[in-house]
Amino acid sequence: MRSDEEHIEQEEHWVSVSDLMAGLMMVFLLVAIVFMVNAEIERNKVRDVAILYDRLRTQLYQDLVREFEPDLEAWGAEINPDLSIRFGRPELIFENGEKDLQDGFKAILTDFFPRYLNIIASDKYRNDIAEVRIEGHTSSGWLGQDDDDAYILNMGLSQERTRSTLDYLLSLGSVEGEKDWLKQHMTANGLSSSKPVLSADGNEDRERSRRVEFRLRTDAESRIAAILQSQL
Repeated sequence: MRSDEEHIEQEEHWVSVSDLMAGLMMVFLLVAIVFMVNAEIERNKVRDVAILYDRLRTQLYQDLVREFEPDLEAWGAEINPDLSIRFGRPELIFENGEKDLQDGFKAILTDFFPRYLNIIASDKYRNDIAEVRIEGHTSSGWLGQDDDDAYILNMGLSQERTRSTLDYLLSLGSVEGEKDWLKQHMTANGLSSSKPVLSADGNEDRERSRRVEFRLRTDAESRIAAILQSQL
């Protein structure tokens, strides 16, 4: 008789344990489902931001081309889909080895930059612009110097040139109304010979490597980073 009672107690014990395990499995399953749903929501947010900024970049590129296409050839400039504008006629920009803007480039900037600013700082785009980069690029050589010394010397030169460009742009009376916005968003970046322009044979085109570029960075990266950070 006692054996039957013990058997019943053992069965009840195992039933309660199995019920507990089943309950825990349901909890784990619900947690996994919630996690998967949240992960899918976050993935969709990242996708939506990426789509939004791809469209914005396309629209901004089209607006820049529409505004400046008639002037590009005379300026020796080109507009790229990555939102960079390259001024690539060094004889118009700086004397060889010098940091001061030539008069020809000042005239180009006086025409170009207020129109450029009118687009990027418009209500359509201004809240989505994270940075307006002025980039100075040089060729890789420096007379009488080895590669390392030439790189360092060109780094200093390219930085001085971008600062000269920035200083001139901020002095334009036509940008006075947006000067505060510019000081929050515009940077001057000397890159030495780190990003040379290559010719068809894969070698550096030293003449075209000596250039100034304006490059826009949207805040898509920071928004996506914030979404990913929220998942941690």
